Amino acid sequence: MSVTSVELEPAASQIHSEGVWRAAWRRFATDRIGVFAATIVITFLLLIAASALGFIAENWEAETGVPNARPHFLGPAPVVETSVIAMPSGPNADLTELDPLAPRYAEWDAQTKQYAVNETTKAQTLAFGGDWRGRDVLAKAVKGSEISVFVGVLAALVATLIGTVLGAISGFFGRRIGDLLEWIYNVFEAIPGILLIFAFAAVFGRGMISVVLILGLTGWTGLYRQVRAEFMKHGSREYVRAAEAIGASNTSRMFRHILPNVSHVVLVRMALLVVGFIKAEVILSYLGLGVGVDDVSWGTMLAEAQSDLIRGYWWQLAAATLSMAVFVTAFSLMTDAARDALDPKLRGLE
Repeated sequence: MSVTSVELEPAASQIHSEGVWRAAWRRFATDRIGVFAATIVITFLLLIAASALGFIAENWEAETGVPNARPHFLGPAPVVETSVIAMPSGPNADLTELDPLAPRYAEWDAQTKQYAVNETTKAQTLAFGGDWRGRDVLAKAVKGSEISVFVGVLAALVATLIGTVLGAISGFFGRRIGDLLEWIYNVFEAIPGILLIFAFAAVFGRGMISVVLILGLTGWTGLYRQVRAEFMKHGSREYVRAAEAIGASNTSRMFRHILPNVSHVVLVRMALLVVGFIKAEVILSYLGLGVGVDDVSWGTMLAEAQSDLIRGYWWQLAAATLSMAVFVTAFSLMTDAARDALDPKLRGLE
């Protein structure tokens, strides 16, 4: 019996508890749908980064085709028209006295004709056609995703940060601090959401940063309520009491022990906020309260597409809708997979 005990001791000493985040990553990596959705989201983020750095869609405002050009993959470029300047001719005509640049006209005319031939033989690709000014709709969709996703994700992060911190403080401490935060929450909830957004819009004005602040400062209330309830429930559980018994601080118990166990709730709510804020950006841009007039987003594209659709020009609407649908769906699936990986109930089934 003593030999067996000695042999088992090294094996028992080598057993280590797997961290919460490492275990969650391991479970997430086994979810094929979640990994595929994450790949799509990362691809969008890389496109957004490339667009922001000017590698792609930099000249989205350039009029590359005729107005309202239909979608096509190959098509002739516009022919450059040339004009020939008539000059005096004859054996005794001295063109240099009339115009010092006359000897160069023949050379320039030949170069212009060659340029026209080269441009005519080129082919343009307009996969999603052109808009009313002849701009490439695909380039607009890529550039628009930069602003729309930036607004949606960053505003969701702002709202998530505010709602999580305030909800954690209110649910963990309670009493007077909780009553004060509950009063602030009730003030925001008492005002209709659309009126609150318009009030903040009147203060901050137009622009990307303004839209982020407007949505972030008005969209935290739902997450606050959920996080508060979760912290009240987990605050009295055994693992939190054990952490308190060994001397863990309030901050440690809140954000190192309780928060990882309620992170799935935060992630799901954040995914809903991203989707909702992208839609809100569309509404604000349509009403003239969103991004600036010199910027392009999915919201401004949909606003332009409303008048285009009446005349049968559907491709700008299709480009903006398809881009938004793909990103929102992939982001939701990725977040669902992350929620399942972090859910403590599912962790207990392993």
